[in-house]
Amino acid sequence: MAGSDRGSGTSTPRKRADARRNEATLLAAAAAAFLAAGVDAPVRDIAARAGVGVGTIYRHFPTRADLIVAVYRHQVQACAEAAPTLLATSGTPHAALTAWIDLFVDFLTTKHGLAEVLNSDSAAFETLHGYFLDHLVPACAHLLDAAAEAGEIRPDTNAEELLFAVGNLCAGRAPHYDARRMVGLLVAGLRLR
Repeated sequence: MAGSDRGSGTSTPRKRADARRNEATLLAAAAAAFLAAGVDAPVRDIAARAGVGVGTIYRHFPTRADLIVAVYRHQVQACAEAAPTLLATSGTPHAALTAWIDLFVDFLTTKHGLAEVLNSDSAAFETLHGYFLDHLVPACAHLLDAAAEAGEIRPDTNAEELLFAVGNLCAGRAPHYDARRMVGLLVAGLRLR
């Protein structure tokens, strides 16, 4: 049985549950290593974090680009999947939106070195921006629509514009700059008075 990955246009075979768990462990270890040392973190450090040999990582991800793309996609997917869960478990749609934007800020601020990699000449990274938009814009739009329907925020907020604005606020690198605080002000500004 094959699964389709809308963002890449490729079809991939479904993996067994244990293989998916092993891959998720590797991706979590790689994400932690990338957070600590950037996307150039040594593969041996990632393997040690995952409790596997270096060969296991190369068996799953033959190149560093494959690993970076997989980590990025995994984190985008997790962020997108969090939206309906937050909407179902938060007290209000605005609270769900705020919590989701907070997850999105975490996602953006932990991508040390990813911007340079995404702008490289590598064909492996060409589809990532589209994957990002295909998954996160609808998740954000769903939360914005729910908050607007509840009368909590302005009804004319565009999801892609909001994500772009949050991304720009997270790009600041001044010594005492607090991206989370600035994003909080932006999200608070969506509220209807």
